[in-house]
Amino acid sequence: MAYRSVSLIPTLSNHLLSDRFAQMDNLFSRLTGEKPVTDTPAYNLLQKDKEHYEMTINVPGYTQDELDISVLNNQFTLSGKPKNEETVLSKEKDNIKWLHKGIKKNAFSFSLSLEHRIIIQQANLDRGLLTLQFTYDIPEQEKPQKITISVHNESTPTLEHNIA
Repeated sequence: MAYRSVSLIPTLSNHLLSDRFAQMDNLFSRLTGEKPVTDTPAYNLLQKDKEHYEMTINVPGYTQDELDISVLNNQFTLSGKPKNEETVLSKEKDNIKWLHKGIKKNAFSFSLSLEHRIIIQQANLDRGLLTLQFTYDIPEQEKPQKITISVHNESTPTLEHNIA
């Protein structure tokens, strides 16, 4: 299970190194039998304004009842458990068989550590993309405050001090 922390600050990535990491990860997983770290779904994080964000997670082929979303102790977890597709297809037509299956639909678990101020408002599944709408709730005392500046006019009396 891969744990990640959500940061609202963008990070830089080197695609050449990330591709090499994915290749090495797949090689070691074949040698050791462990699940590759890179099997966790890809996601995008979008800032709509100061308080509203959107995360889109790639879950191709999954249906609503194959996905489970939970938040416990500020830990967001998305898990996917696919139904047996061969059984589903054989129920539809007996003569259907896979010729090539390039889209992976393995069981997975994707976890993110959320700050206590992040509140998930809504989750939508459309065309293999799970979109989460969430807000970053900033308390009033932590928001910037506007301080008014008063102007000293010449018409207001001033006290002067004379040294004798």
